[in-house]
Amino acid sequence: MNWQRSSLCGSGDSCVHVAANARSIHITESADPSGAVLTTTPDDFLSLIQTLKEDRQMADSRPTGIEVAVDADDTVRIRATAAPGTTVTTDRRKWDAFVLGVRAGEFDHFAARP
Repeated sequence: MNWQRSSLCGSGDSCVHVAANARSIHITESADPSGAVLTTTPDDFLSLIQTLKEDRQMADSRPTGIEVAVDADDTVRIRATAAPGTTVTTDRRKWDAFVLGVRAGEFDHFAARP
């Protein structure tokens, strides 16, 4: 799989990464100690990036199929509602770099329709 991260991540930094195959979108964090890879549908990923581009809170935009929670210590947890046992963990700085990349259109091709 060819993983892509936001160009706004620092060189050599771990970050949120996205990859795709013919039917699925995959999200991971290269520094996540669990090594979790969240697998979701293109539709759910499209809903996620639309929500992030519109600057809406994740809780206000159900159902996206992807839940994002920020803990008090700025740990960000990402999971798919269809696979609640898989949680990708990152920190707020890396999540913010991903969101800025989404808003810049860097991940639009993952949700593009043929």
